[in-house]
Amino acid sequence: MLKIEQTIRRILPLDEEAMREAARRLDRLTKPPGSLGRLEELAVQLAGITGDADLKPMAKAIVVMAADHGVCEEGVSAFPQEVTRQMVHNFLAGGAAINVLARQTGAEVVCVDIGVKGELEDDRLISRKVRQGTANMAREAAMSREEAERAIEIGIELAEILAGKGIRLFATGEMGIGNTTPSAAVLSVLSDVDAEDAVGRGTGIDDAGMKRKQATIRKAIALNVPDASDAIDVLAKVGGLELAGLAGLVLGAAANRRPVVIDGFISTVAALAACRIAPAAKEYLIPSHLSEEKGHRVALKELGLEPMLSLKMRLGEGSGAVLAFPLIDAAGNVLREMATFDSAGVSRG
Repeated sequence: MLKIEQTIRRILPLDEEAMREAARRLDRLTKPPGSLGRLEELAVQLAGITGDADLKPMAKAIVVMAADHGVCEEGVSAFPQEVTRQMVHNFLAGGAAINVLARQTGAEVVCVDIGVKGELEDDRLISRKVRQGTANMAREAAMSREEAERAIEIGIELAEILAGKGIRLFATGEMGIGNTTPSAAVLSVLSDVDAEDAVGRGTGIDDAGMKRKQATIRKAIALNVPDASDAIDVLAKVGGLELAGLAGLVLGAAANRRPVVIDGFISTVAALAACRIAPAAKEYLIPSHLSEEKGHRVALKELGLEPMLSLKMRLGEGSGAVLAFPLIDAAGNVLREMATFDSAGVSRG
Protein backbone atom coordinates (compact mmCIF):
# COMPACT_ATOMS: atom_id res chain seq x y z
CA MET A 1 0.00 0.00 0.00
CA LEU A 2 2.95 2.33 0.62
CA LYS A 3 3.87 2.31 -3.07
CA ILE A 4 0.30 3.16 -4.02
CA GLU A 5 0.21 6.06 -1.55
CA GLN A 6 3.57 7.36 -2.80
CA THR A 7 2.36 7.18 -6.39
CA ILE A 8 -0.84 9.07 -5.58
CA ARG A 9 1.23 11.90 -4.09
CA ARG A 10 3.30 12.11 -7.29
CA ILE A 11 0.28 12.74 -9.54
CA LEU A 12 0.39 16.49 -10.13
CA PRO A 13 -2.08 18.87 -11.77
CA LEU A 14 -1.55 19.54 -15.47
CA ASP A 15 1.03 22.17 -16.46
CA GLU A 16 -1.12 25.28 -16.96
CA GLU A 17 1.65 27.33 -18.56
CA ALA A 18 2.29 24.67 -21.20
CA MET A 19 -1.46 24.52 -21.87
CA ARG A 20 -1.67 28.30 -22.28
CA GLU A 21 1.30 28.25 -24.65
CA ALA A 22 -0.27 25.48 -26.72
CA ALA A 23 -3.57 27.38 -26.87
CA ARG A 24 -1.80 30.60 -27.93
CA ARG A 25 0.07 28.73 -30.65
CA LEU A 26 -3.12 27.09 -31.93
CA ASP A 27 -4.77 30.50 -32.22
CA ARG A 28 -1.88 31.78 -34.38
CA LEU A 29 -2.18 28.94 -36.91
CA THR A 30 -3.74 29.42 -40.35
CA LYS A 31 -7.29 28.42 -39.46
CA PRO A 32 -10.32 29.95 -37.75
CA PRO A 33 -9.99 29.69 -33.95
CA GLY A 34 -11.20 26.34 -32.65
CA SER A 35 -11.93 24.99 -36.12
CA LEU A 36 -10.04 21.74 -35.50
CA GLY A 37 -12.34 21.00 -32.58
CA ARG A 38 -11.34 18.01 -30.45
CA LEU A 39 -7.86 17.93 -32.00
CA GLU A 40 -7.16 21.33 -30.49
CA GLU A 41 -8.54 20.26 -27.10
CA LEU A 42 -6.36 17.16 -27.30
CA ALA A 43 -3.26 19.19 -28.15
CA VAL A 44 -3.80 21.45 -25.14
CA GLN A 45 -4.39 18.46 -22.83
CA LEU A 46 -1.25 16.72 -24.08
CA ALA A 47 0.78 19.86 -23.52
CA GLY A 48 -0.53 20.02 -19.95
CA ILE A 49 0.23 16.35 -19.30
CA THR A 50 3.75 16.38 -20.72
CA GLY A 51 4.66 19.95 -19.82
CA ASP A 52 5.79 20.40 -23.44
CA ALA A 53 3.92 22.74 -25.80
CA ASP A 54 6.01 21.44 -28.71
CA LEU A 55 4.43 17.96 -28.46
CA LYS A 56 7.28 15.96 -29.90
CA PRO A 57 6.41 12.53 -31.40
CA MET A 58 5.78 9.97 -28.69
CA ALA A 59 6.88 6.34 -28.49
CA LYS A 60 3.77 4.26 -27.80
CA ALA A 61 2.95 1.04 -25.94
CA ILE A 62 -0.25 -0.92 -25.45
CA VAL A 63 -0.10 -2.82 -22.17
CA VAL A 64 -2.29 -5.94 -22.39
CA MET A 65 -2.98 -7.38 -18.94
CA ALA A 66 -4.16 -11.01 -18.98
CA ALA A 67 -5.93 -12.90 -16.20
CA ASP A 68 -8.59 -15.52 -15.57
CA HIS A 69 -11.78 -15.37 -13.52
CA GLY A 70 -13.32 -17.95 -11.23
CA VAL A 71 -16.77 -16.53 -11.93
CA CYS A 72 -16.67 -18.36 -15.27
CA GLU A 73 -17.92 -21.33 -13.26
CA GLU A 74 -21.31 -19.59 -13.28
CA GLY A 75 -21.65 -19.85 -17.07
CA VAL A 76 -21.26 -16.12 -17.77
CA SER A 77 -19.14 -16.43 -20.93
CA ALA A 78 -19.69 -17.93 -24.37
CA PHE A 79 -16.04 -19.03 -24.53
CA PRO A 80 -14.14 -21.57 -22.38
CA GLN A 81 -11.57 -20.29 -19.90
CA GLU A 82 -8.58 -21.85 -21.70
CA VAL A 83 -9.02 -19.26 -24.45
CA THR A 84 -7.31 -16.71 -22.18
CA ARG A 85 -4.08 -18.68 -22.22
CA GLN A 86 -4.41 -19.45 -25.94
CA MET A 87 -4.91 -15.78 -26.77
CA VAL A 88 -1.83 -14.79 -24.77
CA HIS A 89 0.19 -17.06 -27.06
CA ASN A 90 -1.54 -15.39 -30.03
CA PHE A 91 -0.52 -11.94 -28.75
CA LEU A 92 3.07 -13.07 -28.31
CA ALA A 93 3.12 -14.55 -31.83
CA GLY A 94 1.81 -11.27 -33.25
CA GLY A 95 -1.41 -12.72 -34.66
CA ALA A 96 -4.14 -10.94 -32.71
CA ALA A 97 -6.10 -7.86 -33.80
CA ILE A 98 -4.16 -5.67 -31.39
CA ASN A 99 -0.87 -6.80 -32.96
CA VAL A 100 -2.09 -5.90 -36.45
CA LEU A 101 -3.34 -2.48 -35.38
CA ALA A 102 -0.25 -1.78 -33.26
CA ARG A 103 2.04 -2.50 -36.22
CA GLN A 104 0.00 -0.07 -38.30
CA THR A 105 0.54 2.70 -35.76
CA GLY A 106 4.15 1.92 -34.84
CA ALA A 107 3.26 0.92 -31.29
CA GLU A 108 4.70 -1.79 -29.06
CA VAL A 109 2.44 -4.47 -27.55
CA VAL A 110 3.46 -5.41 -24.00
CA CYS A 111 1.73 -8.59 -22.82
CA VAL A 112 1.55 -9.23 -19.08
CA ASP A 113 0.48 -12.39 -17.27
CA ILE A 114 -0.94 -11.00 -14.05
CA GLY A 115 -3.24 -13.91 -13.28
CA VAL A 116 -3.69 -16.43 -16.09
CA LYS A 117 -4.68 -19.90 -14.95
CA GLY A 118 -1.85 -22.31 -15.70
CA GLU A 119 1.82 -21.70 -16.42
CA LEU A 120 3.02 -19.70 -19.41
CA GLU A 121 6.64 -19.85 -20.53
CA ASP A 122 7.78 -17.35 -23.14
CA ASP A 123 10.67 -14.90 -23.11
CA ARG A 124 8.44 -12.28 -24.73
CA LEU A 125 5.91 -12.44 -21.89
CA ILE A 126 6.14 -10.25 -18.80
CA SER A 127 5.26 -12.67 -16.01
CA ARG A 128 3.83 -10.97 -12.93
CA LYS A 129 1.29 -13.57 -11.83
CA VAL A 130 -0.34 -12.67 -8.52
CA ARG A 131 -2.38 -15.89 -8.40
CA GLN A 132 -3.88 -18.50 -10.73
CA GLY A 133 -6.93 -16.46 -11.62
CA THR A 134 -9.45 -15.03 -9.19
CA ALA A 135 -11.84 -17.04 -7.04
CA ASN A 136 -15.51 -17.29 -7.99
CA MET A 137 -16.89 -14.01 -6.68
CA ALA A 138 -20.40 -15.48 -6.57
CA ARG A 139 -19.20 -17.74 -3.76
CA GLU A 140 -16.39 -15.77 -2.08
CA ALA A 141 -14.26 -12.67 -2.57
CA ALA A 142 -12.47 -12.64 -5.92
CA MET A 143 -9.16 -12.09 -4.12
CA SER A 144 -7.71 -10.69 -0.91
CA ARG A 145 -7.09 -7.01 -0.44
CA GLU A 146 -3.34 -7.70 -0.37
CA GLU A 147 -3.58 -9.41 -3.77
CA ALA A 148 -5.53 -6.48 -5.22
CA GLU A 149 -2.93 -4.05 -3.87
CA ARG A 150 -0.13 -6.15 -5.34
CA ALA A 151 -1.82 -6.13 -8.75
CA ILE A 152 -2.14 -2.34 -8.59
CA GLU A 153 1.53 -2.07 -7.63
CA ILE A 154 2.48 -4.26 -10.61
CA GLY A 155 0.70 -1.83 -12.92
CA ILE A 156 2.51 1.10 -11.32
CA GLU A 157 5.88 -0.66 -11.62
CA LEU A 158 5.30 -1.49 -15.30
CA ALA A 159 4.43 2.13 -16.06
CA GLU A 160 7.65 3.23 -14.39
CA ILE A 161 9.75 0.65 -16.25
CA LEU A 162 8.25 1.53 -19.64
CA ALA A 163 8.52 5.27 -18.98
CA GLY A 164 12.19 4.70 -18.13
CA LYS A 165 12.62 2.98 -21.50
CA GLY A 166 11.25 6.02 -23.33
CA ILE A 167 7.55 5.18 -23.71
CA ARG A 168 5.67 8.46 -23.63
CA LEU A 169 2.15 7.36 -24.58
CA PHE A 170 0.35 4.43 -22.94
CA ALA A 171 -2.77 2.54 -23.91
CA THR A 172 -4.66 0.00 -21.82
CA GLY A 173 -5.61 -3.44 -23.09
CA GLU A 174 -6.74 -6.69 -21.49
CA MET A 175 -7.50 -10.34 -22.04
CA GLY A 176 -9.51 -12.55 -19.73
CA ILE A 177 -12.44 -14.79 -20.57
CA GLY A 178 -15.38 -13.73 -18.39
CA ASN A 179 -13.91 -10.34 -17.50
CA THR A 180 -16.92 -8.28 -18.52
CA THR A 181 -18.68 -9.83 -15.50
CA PRO A 182 -16.32 -8.47 -12.80
CA SER A 183 -16.07 -5.23 -14.78
CA ALA A 184 -19.85 -4.85 -14.67
CA ALA A 185 -19.83 -5.71 -10.96
CA VAL A 186 -17.19 -3.07 -10.20
CA LEU A 187 -19.09 -0.52 -12.28
CA SER A 188 -22.36 -1.39 -10.56
CA VAL A 189 -20.82 -0.70 -7.14
CA LEU A 190 -18.76 2.39 -8.02
CA SER A 191 -21.54 4.01 -10.05
CA ASP A 192 -24.46 2.78 -7.93
CA VAL A 193 -26.33 1.29 -10.88
CA ASP A 194 -28.15 -2.02 -11.12
CA ALA A 195 -26.51 -4.95 -12.89
CA GLU A 196 -29.06 -4.60 -15.70
CA ASP A 197 -27.57 -1.21 -16.62
CA ALA A 198 -23.97 -2.43 -16.39
CA VAL A 199 -24.14 -5.81 -18.12
CA GLY A 200 -23.56 -6.40 -21.83
CA ARG A 201 -23.22 -9.50 -23.97
CA GLY A 202 -19.44 -9.78 -23.62
CA THR A 203 -18.23 -12.50 -25.98
CA GLY A 204 -21.75 -12.98 -27.32
CA ILE A 205 -24.00 -14.63 -24.72
CA ASP A 206 -27.70 -15.11 -25.43
CA ASP A 207 -30.66 -13.66 -23.50
CA ALA A 208 -30.62 -16.49 -20.96
CA GLY A 209 -26.90 -15.90 -20.46
CA MET A 210 -27.55 -12.19 -19.89
CA LYS A 211 -30.07 -12.93 -17.14
CA ARG A 212 -27.64 -15.42 -15.56
CA LYS A 213 -24.84 -12.85 -15.72
CA GLN A 214 -26.99 -10.17 -14.07
CA ALA A 215 -28.09 -12.55 -11.34
CA THR A 216 -24.48 -13.62 -10.74
CA ILE A 217 -23.36 -10.01 -10.29
CA ARG A 218 -26.20 -9.21 -7.90
CA LYS A 219 -25.38 -12.34 -5.90
CA ALA A 220 -21.66 -11.49 -5.75
CA ILE A 221 -22.33 -7.95 -4.56
CA ALA A 222 -24.84 -9.09 -1.93
CA LEU A 223 -22.46 -11.80 -0.70
CA ASN A 224 -19.25 -9.76 -0.55
CA VAL A 225 -20.68 -6.31 0.32
CA PRO A 226 -17.92 -4.25 -1.36
CA ASP A 227 -17.42 -0.74 0.01
CA ALA A 228 -18.23 1.76 -2.76
CA SER A 229 -16.09 4.39 -1.03
CA ASP A 230 -13.01 2.14 -1.23
CA ALA A 231 -12.13 1.20 -4.82
CA ILE A 232 -9.45 -1.26 -3.73
CA ASP A 233 -12.01 -3.11 -1.61
CA VAL A 234 -14.33 -3.25 -4.64
CA LEU A 235 -11.57 -4.58 -6.91
CA ALA A 236 -10.65 -7.21 -4.33
CA LYS A 237 -14.16 -8.47 -3.68
CA VAL A 238 -15.79 -8.38 -7.14
CA GLY A 239 -13.02 -7.33 -9.53
CA GLY A 240 -10.22 -8.95 -11.46
CA LEU A 241 -6.44 -8.99 -11.46
CA GLU A 242 -6.19 -7.33 -14.87
CA LEU A 243 -8.60 -4.62 -13.74
CA ALA A 244 -6.43 -3.87 -10.71
CA GLY A 245 -3.28 -4.04 -12.83
CA LEU A 246 -4.66 -1.57 -15.36
CA ALA A 247 -5.78 0.75 -12.56
CA GLY A 248 -2.19 0.69 -11.35
CA LEU A 249 -0.92 1.38 -14.86
CA VAL A 250 -3.10 4.50 -15.02
CA LEU A 251 -1.76 5.69 -11.67
CA GLY A 252 1.86 4.98 -12.63
CA ALA A 253 1.56 6.68 -16.00
CA ALA A 254 -0.04 9.76 -14.45
CA ALA A 255 2.69 9.93 -11.78
CA ASN A 256 5.24 9.92 -14.62
CA ARG A 257 3.33 12.60 -16.60
CA ARG A 258 2.38 10.17 -19.38
CA PRO A 259 -1.01 10.26 -21.11
CA VAL A 260 -3.08 7.07 -21.03
CA VAL A 261 -5.44 6.15 -23.86
CA ILE A 262 -8.20 4.01 -22.41
CA ASP A 263 -9.83 1.33 -24.51
CA GLY A 264 -13.38 0.02 -24.09
CA PHE A 265 -15.60 -1.14 -21.26
CA ILE A 266 -13.12 -3.12 -19.17
CA SER A 267 -10.30 -0.60 -19.50
CA THR A 268 -12.66 2.27 -18.66
CA VAL A 269 -13.90 0.53 -15.51
CA ALA A 270 -10.25 0.04 -14.51
CA ALA A 271 -9.64 3.75 -15.15
CA LEU A 272 -12.70 4.61 -13.07
CA ALA A 273 -11.28 2.58 -10.18
CA ALA A 274 -7.93 4.37 -10.60
CA CYS A 275 -9.63 7.76 -10.46
CA ARG A 276 -11.51 6.78 -7.30
CA ILE A 277 -8.14 5.92 -5.76
CA ALA A 278 -6.51 9.13 -7.09
CA PRO A 279 -8.96 11.66 -8.60
CA ALA A 280 -6.07 13.69 -10.09
CA ALA A 281 -5.37 10.83 -12.51
CA LYS A 282 -8.48 11.69 -14.54
CA GLU A 283 -6.73 14.59 -16.30
CA TYR A 284 -4.24 12.12 -17.78
CA LEU A 285 -6.91 9.99 -19.49
CA ILE A 286 -7.73 10.08 -23.19
CA PRO A 287 -10.93 8.19 -24.06
CA SER A 288 -10.61 6.39 -27.39
CA HIS A 289 -13.92 4.88 -28.48
CA LEU A 290 -17.44 3.97 -27.42
CA SER A 291 -17.80 0.21 -27.04
CA GLU A 292 -20.94 -1.75 -27.84
CA GLU A 293 -20.90 -2.99 -24.24
CA LYS A 294 -23.89 -1.45 -22.47
CA GLY A 295 -21.98 -0.40 -19.38
CA HIS A 296 -19.28 1.50 -21.26
CA ARG A 297 -21.44 4.56 -21.70
CA VAL A 298 -22.21 4.49 -17.97
CA ALA A 299 -18.52 4.27 -17.07
CA LEU A 300 -17.58 7.12 -19.42
CA LYS A 301 -20.37 9.29 -18.02
CA GLU A 302 -19.16 8.57 -14.49
CA LEU A 303 -15.70 9.82 -15.52
CA GLY A 304 -17.10 12.77 -17.46
CA LEU A 305 -15.32 11.68 -20.65
CA GLU A 306 -16.42 11.76 -24.27
CA PRO A 307 -14.82 9.22 -26.64
CA MET A 308 -13.38 10.26 -29.98
CA LEU A 309 -14.55 7.26 -31.99
CA SER A 310 -17.69 5.14 -32.27
CA LEU A 311 -17.03 2.03 -34.35
CA LYS A 312 -19.40 -0.53 -32.75
CA MET A 313 -16.40 -2.44 -31.41
CA ARG A 314 -16.41 -4.83 -28.42
CA LEU A 315 -13.19 -6.79 -28.80
CA GLY A 316 -11.01 -5.39 -26.03
CA GLU A 317 -7.26 -6.07 -26.17
CA GLY A 318 -6.68 -2.30 -26.56
CA SER A 319 -7.97 -2.46 -30.14
CA GLY A 320 -10.02 0.73 -29.89
CA ALA A 321 -7.33 2.60 -27.98
CA VAL A 322 -4.68 1.97 -30.63
CA LEU A 323 -6.99 3.39 -33.31
CA ALA A 324 -6.89 6.72 -31.46
CA PHE A 325 -3.09 6.94 -31.80
CA PRO A 326 -3.23 8.60 -35.25
CA LEU A 327 -5.53 11.29 -33.83
CA ILE A 328 -3.07 11.96 -31.03
CA ASP A 329 -0.22 12.15 -33.55
CA ALA A 330 -2.33 14.53 -35.64
CA ALA A 331 -2.87 16.86 -32.69
CA GLY A 332 0.88 17.08 -32.11
CA ASN A 333 1.70 17.46 -35.80
CA VAL A 334 -0.73 20.35 -36.19
CA LEU A 335 0.81 22.17 -33.27
CA ARG A 336 4.38 21.62 -34.50
CA GLU A 337 4.12 21.82 -38.28
CA MET A 338 1.20 24.04 -39.28
CA ALA A 339 2.09 27.54 -40.50
CA THR A 340 1.08 30.64 -38.57
CA PHE A 341 -0.70 33.57 -40.16
CA ASP A 342 2.52 35.57 -39.98
CA SER A 343 4.84 32.90 -41.37
CA ALA A 344 2.48 32.08 -44.26
CA GLY A 345 1.61 35.70 -45.05
CA VAL A 346 -2.11 35.00 -44.58
CA SER A 347 -4.45 37.75 -43.45
CA ARG A 348 -6.28 37.18 -40.18
CA GLY A 349 -10.05 37.17 -39.99
